Amino acid sequence: MNASFEHLIQRAEQLITRIESVMPQALSAPDWNASSAFRYRKRSSGRATLEPVRHVGAMSLTDLKEIEPQKEKIHRNTRQFVHGQPANNVLLTGARGTGKSSLIRACLNEFSQQSLRLIEVDKADLIDLPDIVDLVSDQPYKFIVFCDDLSFEDGEPGYKALKSILDGSVAATTANVLIYATSNRRHLLPEYMKENLTYTHTADGEVHPGEGVEEKISLSERFGLWVSFYAFSQDEYLTIVAQWLQSFGVTADAIQAARPQALVWALERGSRSGRVAYQFARDYAGQHASEA
Repeated sequence: MNASFEHLIQRAEQLITRIESVMPQALSAPDWNASSAFRYRKRSSGRATLEPVRHVGAMSLTDLKEIEPQKEKIHRNTRQFVHGQPANNVLLTGARGTGKSSLIRACLNEFSQQSLRLIEVDKADLIDLPDIVDLVSDQPYKFIVFCDDLSFEDGEPGYKALKSILDGSVAATTANVLIYATSNRRHLLPEYMKENLTYTHTADGEVHPGEGVEEKISLSERFGLWVSFYAFSQDEYLTIVAQWLQSFGVTADAIQAARPQALVWALERGSRSGRVAYQFARDYAGQHASEA
């Protein structure tokens, strides 16, 4: 009888363990010294974790060329934040491949030794942003919550969660957390031509049609600092190519000889972005090393 009872207890404990493994659990703090960057991940079971990024890209501010005004703004805002001075949430918008995400990574590397940490959150997980902010609010670190390539469609739940965190929640803004977001779209929500037609006065029209449009741009306005990036000119593109080739150890003569090939590369890709320049430099430097 005792053996059967003990077996029943063991089976019950195993069942409880399995149930606990699939039930949502409170978000726990990781070892903040394990890395300077962390990713928020939610499993299919509903369990959420902050996973350290084992290999943070070794990007530095000096690696980024032809974006000096943008670099100065982001660096200054981040420095103020790390030093406990007033700073703003930041929205970086503009052409693809112009260095928006790279600039944030470079600032992280610049200030990681001064207790700056970055938490990358996917757009789909922004609904959990209040839980993340609550978790880090009493930590002795400064946190940048990073949302890359951010844009929303109508009705997405993460939109309102982000909006409340930026400004408007009943809870006070946490002094050690800032939101840095990048987007190719300045207003973050799609705007349609038909919305302008609501300004016509009809019998069944909306009384205040402009408020619907204002709602669409209200999220962007909650970011205190807007930093815009623009497509590079040909000379700027070639300057970036030369900088990357130099970083890969290519000689000055070879860099000069690579200019026509760099232009053809950009023409084939249909873009003169910093990303395209970096990709060309890797390709050319690899070929040059093999030939040497």
